[in-house]
Amino acid sequence: MVKKFSLLIGIIVLLVSCNEVKDPLIYNGKELTVGVIGSSPEINDEKIKFKEITFNNLKSDIITKNLDGIIIMKEYLKEADDDQYVEDYRALSIPIFFMQSTKAHIPFTNKGVTYDSIPDVQESYATGYLCTKEEGQFKEQTWRYQLKDNKENKDNIQDIYTRIFKTIELVTY
Repeated sequence: MVKKFSLLIGIIVLLVSCNEVKDPLIYNGKELTVGVIGSSPEINDEKIKFKEITFNNLKSDIITKNLDGIIIMKEYLKEADDDQYVEDYRALSIPIFFMQSTKAHIPFTNKGVTYDSIPDVQESYATGYLCTKEEGQFKEQTWRYQLKDNKENKDNIQDIYTRIFKTIELVTY
């Protein structure tokens, strides 16, 4: 009886230890290649490959064929609001994300509006944008991502990126 019980416990331990535990903070979807204007985020995701790009790359059709999404980091937001890029953002066939923008997508997708000229519109850590053309009309999609409990820490930032990657996967595939 003791041997059977020990064997049963051993099997249970083996099954539990072999069961893959997924970290909810880690993106587990398709492999993605994400262009980054600025420094690549320091996050832990094996399925994400970051590729440094510049604003000049936005004008190229090749960039959208080789990337699943684009992220513009906080240090480039004031440059990103330049009117010359508005049409580039609208023409992208992949989503673009503005990290730590307190102005949503408004200064980036509207001519004559600068980052400093409008008040903060939200408490979010990131805003996503994609403009598509359906039946001859433009359709804008936006996403906003807030930190849990409005606390900026490693886990909450990882969670934001995981949600962004899930959005990219949903929109792109």
